[in-house]
Amino acid sequence: MFKKSITRRGFLVGCSTAIAAMAGARLSYVAFGSPEGEPNQEVLLVVFLRGGMDGLSVVMPIAGNDRGYYEANRSDLAVPTSGDNAALRLDDFFGLHPAAAPLYDLYQDGKAAVVHAAGLTSDTRSHFDAMQYMELGTPGSKSMTTGWLTRHLQSSPNLPGEIIMPAMAVGNLQPTSLQGSRESIGMTSADSFDFGGHWRYESWHRQALRDMYQAGGSWLHQAGVQTLNAVDVIEFSNPGSYTPENGADYPNNSLGSNLKTVAQMIKMQLGMRVATVDYGGWDTHEYQGNAGTGYFASHLGTLAQGLNALFTDLSNSGGTDHTKRLTVVVMSEFGRSFKENASGGTDHGHGNVMWVIGGNVNGGKVYGQWPGLHTDQLYDRRDLDITTDYRRVLSEILIRRMTNPNLGIVFPNYTDYSPLGIVQGTDLEPNYGDTPVTPPPTPTPPGNSTIPGADKRLYLPLVNR
Repeated sequence: MFKKSITRRGFLVGCSTAIAAMAGARLSYVAFGSPEGEPNQEVLLVVFLRGGMDGLSVVMPIAGNDRGYYEANRSDLAVPTSGDNAALRLDDFFGLHPAAAPLYDLYQDGKAAVVHAAGLTSDTRSHFDAMQYMELGTPGSKSMTTGWLTRHLQSSPNLPGEIIMPAMAVGNLQPTSLQGSRESIGMTSADSFDFGGHWRYESWHRQALRDMYQAGGSWLHQAGVQTLNAVDVIEFSNPGSYTPENGADYPNNSLGSNLKTVAQMIKMQLGMRVATVDYGGWDTHEYQGNAGTGYFASHLGTLAQGLNALFTDLSNSGGTDHTKRLTVVVMSEFGRSFKENASGGTDHGHGNVMWVIGGNVNGGKVYGQWPGLHTDQLYDRRDLDITTDYRRVLSEILIRRMTNPNLGIVFPNYTDYSPLGIVQGTDLEPNYGDTPVTPPPTPTPPGNSTIPGADKRLYLPLVNR
């Protein structure tokens, strides 16, 4: 298996959180958004909906025999096709939950796509097993010590050697997808990512730490300086005063705060390539809500509002459309049972929906092969079947958007790459081996680098404290 040696970036998580949360004197110089050093400035945001989201309440059949099966098995939960809370038409067969109207706007604008009957092919209805399999990228096996995003970063052929923030886990915990990463930074919000010392001694602590790490030339010393720089640059930007642009309206909760943090970091252009956000509360065994109303509708509405706000915020920042370099994938560990239960909810299921959202998404379409909802077509005669392995969707994003063909490293034993056409980009030859390959460099597509003055470097002056 491919192994990567420890780099100075590895210090960001490899050392204690106390050290990683400190910063010293102002960064003497740091490059932002330079295409010479950063041939691919794509950002991948993974939003994981923990608890098993009911995909059949998000995107459901609105016509044909399957509509009849849907209504018969969900007499209370079924989203109606007319009247109040009617489903929003995606095409002649599928409709969208009305609470997801902010996502519908992105779908109609060609920036959002749905993949139905997708998910983890392993036979499990355990939250913990399913999440671990998905995030390790090894269905049916827990033997890997690194997550799939970690292995993507390790094997990606076009990452510069020096990036202040390659990966960010927004929230309280690092997800399993970034397990084993020495490159990710965890933060709950940008304005809390600071030195945090007592004001009277803060400058002394800052300078002492910087002096200590600048005194040596080992990878540990160099990594320490970079860690100090990361916090220092973010603190220098005064993130607490951040105002979303273009009228973006984030939900007033942790999801809204986390997505706002992602937007801030993308705009700062510190080299971030991967970010993760978790949003739980989808284990709806009871009181899910009738006919498109209730708890599920409210929870889904918050998700849709947050994602719409993120894209609104990033769509025009001083003339730069950052959504052109962003791809968001929304996924959950499994779907819910087709038939509603006696408690007004749904139980652990199998197949589900995935969303792919971004400026280079071939949106406005539902992808995947629909398996049908007749009892004989259901998985175990009770759940939506899976016809699209979730790794197929992620692999297309890695190859076409992130230009990483090393699928054998990211998803060991997965050899079935066949793009659905969800995102734009060049299809590199997939490498199913455990040794990374570097594809020939390709020009940045027109419109992919939209940063004014991107051919120049921006420097921050040294400020001694």
